[in-house]
Amino acid sequence: MSDLLPRGFRFAGIHCGIKQDAKREDLALVVSDVPASAAGVYTKNLICAAPVDWDRQRTPGAAIRAVVVNSGNANACTGQQGAEDNREIAQITADACGTSVENVLVMSTGIIGEYLPMECLRTGIPTAAGQLVSDSDSLLAVARGLMTTDTVHKLACRSVATPQGEIRIAGVAKGSGMIAPDMATMLGLVMTDAALESEVAQQLLAEICDRTFNCITVDGHTSTNDTVLFLANGQCQHPVMEIGETGAFAAALEEVCGDLARAIAADGEGATHLVTIDVGGCRSIADARQIAKTIAQSPLVKTAITGADPNWGRIVSAAGYSGISFDPKQLDVSLNGTPIYGQGVPIAFDASLLSESMRNHHETKIGLRFGEGQSQTRFWTCDLTADYVRINADYHT
Repeated sequence: MSDLLPRGFRFAGIHCGIKQDAKREDLALVVSDVPASAAGVYTKNLICAAPVDWDRQRTPGAAIRAVVVNSGNANACTGQQGAEDNREIAQITADACGTSVENVLVMSTGIIGEYLPMECLRTGIPTAAGQLVSDSDSLLAVARGLMTTDTVHKLACRSVATPQGEIRIAGVAKGSGMIAPDMATMLGLVMTDAALESEVAQQLLAEICDRTFNCITVDGHTSTNDTVLFLANGQCQHPVMEIGETGAFAAALEEVCGDLARAIAADGEGATHLVTIDVGGCRSIADARQIAKTIAQSPLVKTAITGADPNWGRIVSAAGYSGISFDPKQLDVSLNGTPIYGQGVPIAFDASLLSESMRNHHETKIGLRFGEGQSQTRFWTCDLTADYVRINADYHT
């Protein structure tokens, strides 16, 4: 993975004392050796955390040098004290990394409504700054430092070959529960050594987030801290790209974000299955997305998948109450590639064989084809298990 790390970035992930488990990283620091263009996409929840307010004021931006992330405490619903704590975190980071406070972005995730343990951060951030390294182990530590109820870290990398030289992209993310479109309880940080103006970076990120991070759901709950940041520091050999010149790069960037989004859905709290929903034949992408989202958030569909039950009735009825008009007689549905419903009536299939397929594979694929147009979308979710209830009943918010 080291040959895929974007040039000019250094990483550190440590335990500073926010989490009780001393073996778990709870502080991550990423520094660009040169000022980087920065973009951000944020939660649409009206109640948002102090770091979201801070970052919104600084993206798009042209001179970001550092991103600091803490996990275990969201610094949300903490009022003026939370805003002052966030600024202090940025100032400590700036001092430790030799830059201005205005060139630091902050992300937090974890328990809502509790003040940050600032002593942990006052000692932890300088410690992390002293451990900054440009290697794969340090990037992995950053990915782990974002985690809360996640069971696995989320990391993705790509490279793009161009006549002027190779461009590298790397991204990390966290997310497992309280996940829904328009950002969920997720954090994401994507870095590239490509040269981009900040407005171009912002346009790319917004468009790609709409097709990736806004196409996942676990439980339909949009939270307070949701942030995806994108840094481009121009340390490759490729010249600055205008929006019309980003084709291959944009495709690779979307693959990185798509990998991270899919990993979040697959790691849904208590989940045993990743569910991929493909919807096609709609009048518009908005129609396709609304149908897919409705199916993805249906507790009956999700529990049927937990039980390996090929219950086409739950899928069809969810499409029917999505609020999107369509001709039911032109609807076709498949499950793991097996047609189970077509042209308004059920199709005979081997229920036991299909159930076995669902039970024995981590991914379940639902396909719907309508007769309304040519638009299509892909959505990711997970099944709903008793463990989801247990995790969220036990997790203090």
